[in-house]
Amino acid sequence: MHRWWYMEDSNKSKENDVATFSAPRSRPIVQRQLDDRKWTYKVHIPIPLNNNEVVAITGDCEQLGNWKPNDVFLMERVEGDCEQLGNWKPNDVFLMERSVHVRQWETHLNPRSIPVIANTLESFDTFGDYEGVQKIDRGWLTSETIFQFSFYNNPFMLTGKAQNKLIYVKLTPMNLRVSSEAQDIAALLEESLSNDTRENGTEQPAYAFTECVSLCSDEAKLEPVSQFGRAYHPDDILIFHITVTEPENVAYLIDLYTYSSRACQGEPPRHVGYHYILPNLLKKSEGQLELSVTCASKHRPLGMMRIEYVKISPLNPQKLNLKTSYIRHWNPKWKGLEIGHRGSGTSFKSKDGNLIRENTIASLKKAVTHGADMVEFDVQLSKDLVPVIYHDFSVYVCLKRKKQIDTNDMLELPMAELTLEQLNNLKVYHVEEGKSREPRFFDEDLDEHQPFPTLAKALETIDPHVGFNVEVKWSMRYSDGTWDINVTTDKNLYVDSILSVVLNHAGNRRIVFSCFDPDICTMLRFKQNLYPVMFLTCGDTARYPKYYDPRCNSHGTAIKSACAMELLGIVGNSEDLLKNQESIQQTIDNGLIIFCWGEENNCSNTIRHLKNLGLHAIIYDKMDVFSTKERKENIFLLEARESQKEILQNLHEEKKKDILDKLAAAVE
Repeated sequence: MHRWWYMEDSNKSKENDVATFSAPRSRPIVQRQLDDRKWTYKVHIPIPLNNNEVVAITGDCEQLGNWKPNDVFLMERVEGDCEQLGNWKPNDVFLMERSVHVRQWETHLNPRSIPVIANTLESFDTFGDYEGVQKIDRGWLTSETIFQFSFYNNPFMLTGKAQNKLIYVKLTPMNLRVSSEAQDIAALLEESLSNDTRENGTEQPAYAFTECVSLCSDEAKLEPVSQFGRAYHPDDILIFHITVTEPENVAYLIDLYTYSSRACQGEPPRHVGYHYILPNLLKKSEGQLELSVTCASKHRPLGMMRIEYVKISPLNPQKLNLKTSYIRHWNPKWKGLEIGHRGSGTSFKSKDGNLIRENTIASLKKAVTHGADMVEFDVQLSKDLVPVIYHDFSVYVCLKRKKQIDTNDMLELPMAELTLEQLNNLKVYHVEEGKSREPRFFDEDLDEHQPFPTLAKALETIDPHVGFNVEVKWSMRYSDGTWDINVTTDKNLYVDSILSVVLNHAGNRRIVFSCFDPDICTMLRFKQNLYPVMFLTCGDTARYPKYYDPRCNSHGTAIKSACAMELLGIVGNSEDLLKNQESIQQTIDNGLIIFCWGEENNCSNTIRHLKNLGLHAIIYDKMDVFSTKERKENIFLLEARESQKEILQNLHEEKKKDILDKLAAAVE
């Protein structure tokens, strides 16, 4: 795995100029011939490196890999600088496995350029710090896989002395490759039974990195797991984040510990019980495991525990590089943006109705015409895995094409059970139309008014200056055990299908993903490095039912979850935010961006009030009615126009200077 520091060669000097970068403890350097020049880089790494982490450099030239992860230039640590990490030498570095895993990297929008510095090794730059701005983010999945194991809703049901004790949990990845010492899996697991004594054992996978976060802690941040794990407090949300390269060959040992009330300071805890999770239980993208706990001393059943897991696989084929990331980028000037909800608004709930069907190309265009900075819409997959824009999980299909709807000619179907061709060719009604048997739209002959436009069509059709808030629809589980709808599509495949369309068709459009499902948000975050992700939440409300996953049920917990997964921010419910206005500043103080949605937003005075409270964006219906803008133009178009003016002004100044220089030369 690698920590990244990337650079762009300015290529301005014709002499053998040298750029140097250093560190007082570990000083990785690299020397490489660029054209006819020899450059020496030295960089200070202010954070400790793990034993198998290497510093690498990339840039916009062939010698530095042209921003491609697997073609980067790995840096060499100066001999003698840090005995604990070993002495890195060029030959040792290039014998490493070629599959690159980006642990952390600099994500400044404008990459460094090589400065002209005298030939000395005393000058250096600091990883992440460029022109006084700190910008370091986690990488994205290139070939590795992430497993997240979550403990919440009080998942431990233990008996005996462990009952009602504070439990410490530790998850350790175990290598199932059969070795010469252990010729079968059973023998290998038996050898590794004592988890707390095998920190340096040979059964560890070749590449596995384990981190953990408690969302009830003051600082929700993924951190390495200590020797005896992490405490699970009542009503806690404990998440283990494990990155591996060969998921089919990795098992996970769960160890449970407790401390005796009579234990002396520094005394280790008691090993209560354990369980192995074998890879055959983790074939699906997500699931819930109910596992027995075996007593560590007597090898008898001690109780049960419940674990939620999600598997995040890399997006293939990879279309991403290290050049640019907007994963947590938000311009400070972007405040109080106005976002068109489902385009020009919900068309089936409002009493006065909406003349344009929601989530259609026509609805999106109408919002754009009235100055929407962004448009928000819902995306889900058809049966043939085409991302289409539609809100509800079900539709009503007319069994016979009729001008009038009879009581017996309608059938409710999951939208995901129909192919794109069927959605386009069948007479399909919205759920509200199907229930009431009252059609609201007679627009069969108007192409841009048709439901189920593809995501690709929206990306290609709508003004490229308009931003997209793409809400990924996913069936949610509620606290009473019910679901929105039964989903049969694999979760990784679902997200990959949407991401692939965006990466192929988005161009330079500003895009923000959002979802109510926190695991979908995590997938969107770690599968790509270009587009930011925001966690949608209902917050504290009586208007909507509670979800099973406690991360979804309060704004404060949503903040912790977004911080832990390094999301851009939160899309909060206005009902909750207006009652608890301090949570808006709390979100901003945690370094997050905050949008809001909700019926309360459909009022010009409320929109102005929310802007004054510091909201970065407000999502609402009927941009033509409630917009508070004086100029009906979106902010990104205005920025592009100002940038173009600046470029033209600079060209004008350069031409003016050139003319004056020529006149001066003529006079001389």
